[in-house]
Amino acid sequence: MAKLDAFDLRILARLQEDASLPLAELAESVGLSPSPCWRRVQKLEEGGYIKRRVALLDREKLNAGVTVFIAVRTARHSMEWLERFHSAVQDLPEIVDFYRMSGEIDYLLKACVSDIAAYDALYKKLISRIDLSDVTSMFAMEELKSTTAVPLGFALPGH
Repeated sequence: MAKLDAFDLRILARLQEDASLPLAELAESVGLSPSPCWRRVQKLEEGGYIKRRVALLDREKLNAGVTVFIAVRTARHSMEWLERFHSAVQDLPEIVDFYRMSGEIDYLLKACVSDIAAYDALYKKLISRIDLSDVTSMFAMEELKSTTAVPLGFALPGH
């Protein structure tokens, strides 16, 4: 796909707000008629700009409202260990984000659980799968900002 233009960015911005918008409403809100808007959406999907469309669920209502950040430091920095760690985490639904970091922390995981007992069960599952030597868990007291929206200003020319 060629460079994104203002219409593409408006489409992406609106879909980040509400991916269930009817096409006619999306098209009107970005200043296009439905057919050209639909073609642009398809090109954005084909180009990989839109990975998928999902529903954002309420963690509190689903009894998964406790957020835990798990910082892992390791003395092992081999690809084999990283692949084993990645495999150990992959099918744990409570772990929703997993990052390899720079700095003092090697890996940072974000988990959503119901309570401390559920976190303890997750921790035990994790350490049964892979040897972890330095793990620090931090429970979020309050979520002050959380978004799935990607900042689109960096996609503009000159950025």
